[in-house]
Amino acid sequence: MTSQFSPVAATAVSAESLDPDDLIQVFDQLFACIENTRLIAGDDEPIYLPADDQHDYHRVVFAHGFYESALHEIAHWCIAGKQRRQLVDFGYWYEPDGRSAELQREFEQVEIKPQAVEWLLSEACGRKFHISTDNLDGDPAEVEAGRRQFAFNVWQQARVYLQQGLPPRAEVLKQALLDYYQRHDVYSADLFVLERL
Repeated sequence: MTSQFSPVAATAVSAESLDPDDLIQVFDQLFACIENTRLIAGDDEPIYLPADDQHDYHRVVFAHGFYESALHEIAHWCIAGKQRRQLVDFGYWYEPDGRSAELQREFEQVEIKPQAVEWLLSEACGRKFHISTDNLDGDPAEVEAGRRQFAFNVWQQARVYLQQGLPPRAEVLKQALLDYYQRHDVYSADLFVLERL
């Protein structure tokens, strides 16, 4: 697929200065027509909204205009199958912080693949990826042990994607981001090491 974007010089863009509007432009040019899906900067919490009576297109809404939130929500969308993309938030539930250990493990199982995709997309933009377990409460030693295990699982999944390929929509977006941010020369498997999580 040939890029139709005006590239940004990799040296001219720092991860802190990445503009969510650029990501919106790239995403919408790729997917607004073929997937009837648009990326929207929201004012509140992130959510995925399928087309409805007020909107004839699906919306990946990210939180408070944050680039990192946009990448995370996109990653979920890239993994969701056709049926899940017909459901609000892909039919998932969100359990807020303060989960039991069992609910935290369930949350992390659902997050491994999206966060691995997010990591690969983040590096395509030149942005440092940070795993998120959304778990700040609880015994600190237990939280840290869970975080380490989760990081290991995300790293392993990222390695699988590097070897076997990303889900198709994620692959298309990754290539477009590499083109846009001119990162082909620096993007390699060497970026995806456990120590970076």
